[in-house]
Amino acid sequence: MDWILIFAALFLAFNNGANDNFKGFATVWGSETLSYRQALILATLATLAGSIATFFLADNLIQQFSGRGLVPNAVANTPVFIASVAIGAAITVYLATKLGFPISTTHALIGGLVGAGLGHTSGHVNFEKLLHSFAIPMILSPILAASLGVMIYKFIGSRKRINDCACVVADMPNVVRLQVNLASSTSFGMPMPSMLVSNDDLCDQVKPVVRLSIPKFLQKIHIASGVTICFARAVNDTPKLAALLFAAQFTNQKLPILLIGIFMAVGGILFAKKVATTMSKKVTRLDDEQGLTANLITATLVLMASKFGLPVSTTHVSVGAIAGVGASAGTLNGQALRSILLSWLATLPLALVIAWMVTKLL
Repeated sequence: MDWILIFAALFLAFNNGANDNFKGFATVWGSETLSYRQALILATLATLAGSIATFFLADNLIQQFSGRGLVPNAVANTPVFIASVAIGAAITVYLATKLGFPISTTHALIGGLVGAGLGHTSGHVNFEKLLHSFAIPMILSPILAASLGVMIYKFIGSRKRINDCACVVADMPNVVRLQVNLASSTSFGMPMPSMLVSNDDLCDQVKPVVRLSIPKFLQKIHIASGVTICFARAVNDTPKLAALLFAAQFTNQKLPILLIGIFMAVGGILFAKKVATTMSKKVTRLDDEQGLTANLITATLVLMASKFGLPVSTTHVSVGAIAGVGASAGTLNGQALRSILLSWLATLPLALVIAWMVTKLL
């Protein structure tokens, strides 16, 4: 049974990587800041780093997804129960990935826990714990992310950026000083040296000591935010999957986390593109400024959830933030969003039914 459990947990980690690894870079690829290959390499490295960081940041999530408290401990500790959970979640995530739907592995695990619990305990599932520890954070997180996306981008979007250059000038000619005063530009530190924030034409007329392209700077911050999300997602998801492997009685407690991280990375490298296309190209098209806004919201909420042991879905938070920003910018594809929402509604019951059926077979 241990070998079945190990296979099921690693198969789930593989499919989790295929469905989830690229989500931090969905807006980066969608805005054509990086190619798919470049984004995938950075997403994979960030995922591995997040998995390693699990040792220090996410002990509470390992306990949450052990099943203890949701079903009797005598059941939660059995390899058959845990294998049923893993198989139910893994098949659900696999099917969603094949269809290109970005679903929540967390949601699939919850469905697997409930289905396996019902199959093994004849209905003795702690639904109160399920509601407070799992359901409420899962429901509220995408709503919060979408609301923040609408509000924050509405504020940012109302402040139209016309300055695309920042430079430090050793000596600013008087004619340029006059243009700075007449244009929507800002200068600091008069008299010289001065810092000028303006458009490229004005910056070209001076001899800057240091020059910074604001659009390129935003692109770099956008990429960094994608790395942060992939890191945060791995911190959030690795312990949930490692909790399944701990039941296989590994003598080295670090080995399950390492295996989960490797299989997540490989799954993403081989099969991430279909879900990546849905999130990057179909939900909405975002520029660097919009994508950065969505990514910062996602990274902040997921890292906070991991710190406090709240099992939120990176997928739900990310899609919520992207949809919120897209709605505020007027570029949201409602039909694509509805299809994703329907796949979310199907995730838990499908995993529940599969896990319940597996309990009757094992």
